[in-house]
Amino acid sequence: MFYTVSAVRLMRIEMGGAFADLLNEKGKGSGDNEMGYVERTLGFRTKNLDDRDLRLVTDIVGGTIRWRRYLDYLIGSLCHDDKAFRSMEPLLLQILRIGFYEILKLDMPSYAVVDENVRLAKVSLRPGAGNMVNGILRRLVLLKESNSLPLPKLEGDDRAQARALAILYSHPVWMVRRWTKHLGQEKAIKLMMWNNDDPSFSLRANSGKGVTRADLVMQFNMLKVPHEVSLHLDHFVRVKTGLQSIIQAGLLKQGLCAVQDESAGLIVSVVNPQPGDSIVDCCAAPGGKTLYMASQMQGQGMLYAIDINKGRLRILKETAKLHQVDGVITTIPSDLRTFAESCQLKSDKVLLDAPCSGLGVLSKRADLRWNRRLEDLEELKKLQEELLDAASILVKPGGVLVYSTCSIDPEENEERVDAFLLRHPEFRIDPVDRYVPPGFVTKHGFYSSDPVKHSMDGAFAARLIRTL
Repeated sequence: MFYTVSAVRLMRIEMGGAFADLLNEKGKGSGDNEMGYVERTLGFRTKNLDDRDLRLVTDIVGGTIRWRRYLDYLIGSLCHDDKAFRSMEPLLLQILRIGFYEILKLDMPSYAVVDENVRLAKVSLRPGAGNMVNGILRRLVLLKESNSLPLPKLEGDDRAQARALAILYSHPVWMVRRWTKHLGQEKAIKLMMWNNDDPSFSLRANSGKGVTRADLVMQFNMLKVPHEVSLHLDHFVRVKTGLQSIIQAGLLKQGLCAVQDESAGLIVSVVNPQPGDSIVDCCAAPGGKTLYMASQMQGQGMLYAIDINKGRLRILKETAKLHQVDGVITTIPSDLRTFAESCQLKSDKVLLDAPCSGLGVLSKRADLRWNRRLEDLEELKKLQEELLDAASILVKPGGVLVYSTCSIDPEENEERVDAFLLRHPEFRIDPVDRYVPPGFVTKHGFYSSDPVKHSMDGAFAARLIRTL
């Protein structure tokens, strides 16, 4: 009955009751709580799902969210009535989205997809809903088999082409226009294809506990999890499938490793933490970079982890204990802007991993593309400037300020650094070519990871030195 769980979970995510998190230990929010939610929503109980079904739920939910604009365009086209589509009840729409996704993107046997979704519509809604699902899905199967899906053509002016691309590759129109402008159409399409593909993950061996990458590789071999070692970072291993097996084997719970993208690891390389350093991590939670920096300090020095969210800082501290790096970490619950004004602290290195649009991590955050608006960028740019000004106060003369994001947008990255340097002539750029491989160094000496080129999340970092 994984169709039922998928449909209900999609409703929860769309209505803001759940986040499409790809790392849930039990398969994305599954278990007794989820089954109870299904029962309350639909009025009947479903059987508990095994691990294989839970993985399928994860695939269906993530894929259906990613391809939502594409699926909705086709559902609307096959309804032949725009009003009927727009007024469709939420559960019926989710059932159709799931059916369309499975037929078009998972290539599942169409007869099974039709039967299961028709049955779900009849049981959870009413017989008439089942008949409607049956008619629309069968029409879709015929169109797919005859290679005549009613999709928009890539023609007309830039705006028309952006609208067509937004449907074909299922992204908001404003993102398509922005990327086409910054990257060109061909690269924008490749980026959208990357965002729509199943994400790959990296795991970092926790050297704070004495775990090496070789230890991690041995564990993955025992679990029969396919993997490859990072080409760029000594502690990192990549996995495309099998993350649930690693989680269920307890490797994360025991603190032997952490899920961390290589793009984030390379930002830590830019900071270059050393034993004995005094370091401030300005927006530290959830703490991935904090923990990695602490593990490289070998128990010497001090790392101040500042964050406005007390609850997330508490979790960071607990994880630091688990990873055996808590001896160098002091957590400070505070808004960086007020903390910097009143604080006498001056540190060797300050990392500001700033709140950003997250446009570099859309492959992992399936729902984020639909929750971001163009207006958000303007608000974020203002916040980034305020935080950068505050972070700069904490850097001692000769010290280092690293500004980083998980965005690929120049307005949040290079342009914010340029504006900061105009306001703060006491800082200069320290090129990152001594800290990261040459393929990640921009012409201005910044760090930049490119999802298409490097097969990892998009990220950015600038290393700045205070000269006065």
